[in-house]
Amino acid sequence: MSLEARIMEDLKAAMKAKDSQRMAALRSVKTAIINAKTAEGASGQLDEAAELKLVQKLAKQRQDALDIYKEQGREDLADTEAAELAVLQQYLPKPMDDAELEARLKEIIAQTGASGPADMGKVMGVATKALAGKADGKRISAKVRELLTA
Repeated sequence: MSLEARIMEDLKAAMKAKDSQRMAALRSVKTAIINAKTAEGASGQLDEAAELKLVQKLAKQRQDALDIYKEQGREDLADTEAAELAVLQQYLPKPMDDAELEARLKEIIAQTGASGPADMGKVMGVATKALAGKADGKRISAKVRELLTA
């Protein structure tokens, strides 16, 4: 079952259960998928990777908003964002832990033949494609920088 079909089924279930926060999160994903399909120049279809990328983007937006709300002491809004983020994370692959990330990045560094901080761009290009959906770009960047300067 495609991610879009799974989201539609879960949205129907959330509507029947009258789970407003789950409905809001799933509706935002549904809207993003429809917008991507109907965007100018789009083929009208999205592959699994593109759907996953949309969910990641929405989850990142929720995380950023959550951080801002907590910083400003708006717990009511932070709770809403946290609930929606939890729903979106159910559709994302399990993120890599630090040990897995470091091991995978060491492989990529060996593959690319990188030897120092000057080669960071070369490593990041390969790493972001290989680890898409499994690790956040900030985490990848920080760990690559650490490994290349060590």
